[in-house]
Amino acid sequence: MGNRTELLAPAGTIDCFYAAMSAGADAVYAGGTRFGARAYAGNFSDEELIRAIDYAHLFGKKFYLTLNTLTKESEMKDLPGFLAPLYEAGLDGVIVQDLGIFRHLKEHFPYLPLHASTQMALTGVYGAELLKSMGAVRIVPARELSVGEIREIHEKTGLEIECFIHGAMCYCYSGMCLMSSMLGGRSGNRGRCAGPCRQPYGGKGSDEYILSMKDLSSIEQLPDMIEAGVDSMKIEGRMKTPQYVAGVTSIYRKYLDLYYEKGREGFKVKKADRDELLGLYSRSGLNPGYFDRHNGKEMITMGRGSYSRSLPDDFELKIMQLPVKGKAVVRVGEPLSLRLQTVSYHGDGSSDEVTVEFSGAVVECAKNRPMEEKQIRKQLQKTGGSVFCFESLDIEIEGNVFVPVSALNELRRGAFEKLSEELLREFRRSL
Repeated sequence: MGNRTELLAPAGTIDCFYAAMSAGADAVYAGGTRFGARAYAGNFSDEELIRAIDYAHLFGKKFYLTLNTLTKESEMKDLPGFLAPLYEAGLDGVIVQDLGIFRHLKEHFPYLPLHASTQMALTGVYGAELLKSMGAVRIVPARELSVGEIREIHEKTGLEIECFIHGAMCYCYSGMCLMSSMLGGRSGNRGRCAGPCRQPYGGKGSDEYILSMKDLSSIEQLPDMIEAGVDSMKIEGRMKTPQYVAGVTSIYRKYLDLYYEKGREGFKVKKADRDELLGLYSRSGLNPGYFDRHNGKEMITMGRGSYSRSLPDDFELKIMQLPVKGKAVVRVGEPLSLRLQTVSYHGDGSSDEVTVEFSGAVVECAKNRPMEEKQIRKQLQKTGGSVFCFESLDIEIEGNVFVPVSALNELRRGAFEKLSEELLREFRRSL
C-alpha cells in the first residue's frame, strides 16, 4: 500500500468504473454476474471484468472483486470457472463474506489477496486475528466501530484496514440483518436486500422512520482515520450512477491530497464541498457515522426522508488514455518500424519507462507520387477508443515511399498490442 491511504470507489457498471478512475480513485471494487452483494446493480460481464483489471493496471491502479454473499453448496462448482480468468489476469483482491468461499480461494488461488468483507461483522481484535490466521491480508471492519477501536485492530494485528467513509448506512450490523429475508424472502446476505428498514414503523398511520439511517459522510474525520492506520478509504455506492461516483470520488480525492500536502494543520473542508456532497445524494442529510460517537437520534432520518440529489446535467464520461512517445521509420526496401515508449506502473507502486518496437510490411518504392509524412501520421495517430494516445510521434522517411493504408493500420495495432502485453506481463498469473 505504501505510505498513502488508498481511495477506493464503487462501480456497479463499466461506465462507473471509468468515472471512478478519471475522478482520481486509487482502486475500484465491483461485482460480476454472480456471488456479489448487489444483485440489482448493473454489474460487470466476464469480459468487462478482464478489461477493467487491465485498464486499472495500465494506470497504476487496482481492481477488487466482490464475492461478498453467502453461497449455497450447489453454487460452489461455478466458482473456479468464474474466477480463474480473473486470477490469471492479475485480479488484485477479492472481498469475501462466506467462509466456505474464503477457504476455497485460499486453497485453489494461493496468490490472490483475500479481504474479509464488512458482511462478516468484524468488531474487534479477536475476529480480525482469526481471519488473519486463515489468510486474510485486509479486513473491512463493521461500520459501527469508533476510530479508537479501528486503531486497536490495526496496531494489534498488522492487517490492512479498509473503512467505509461515505454512502448508505444500515441500521443493523452488516451481514447480521435477516429483516429483508424474513419479511419478503429477499436476503441481504444474498445480495437482494429490499430495504425494509426504510419503511415507517410505530403503529397504524405512523410516519416515523425509526430504522432508516441517514447517509454517511466522514470527510471531516479523514485525518483521524489516516492517523489511526486506515489503509483504504471506501465509498459505498454500487447502485449509484457514474455522475455520483465521479462527484464523490473527486471530492474525497481532493481532501486526501490536501492532508498529505498540508497535514492536519492545513486540513479544512470547504462549505461548498460539503454542500456538493449533500447535493449529490443523501437521505435527510449526512452524518459522520460511528467514528466519534456510539449512537444517536440524529443518525436516523425519523421523518419520511427527503432525498437530496442534484447530479450535473453536463456530466461527460471521461476515459483516460496513457500518453506514448513514438518513432516510425519508413525506408524503401525495409520493413516498417514503430517504436513506442511510455510509463510502466508496477504492482509495488513503482514505475519506470518501457520501450517496445514492432516491424511491419516491407516499404515499397512509389511508382507515381510518393506518400507524404502527413498521410502516414494520420493513420498511425488513429488511437481513438484505445487506452493509448500519442504524446509525440516522430516519423523518419527515406526514399520515395509507398505504404498501403492497411499496412500502416496493422503496424499501429501490432505495436500497441505488443506494448500492452509488455505493460501487463508482470500482473499475469498461472494456475
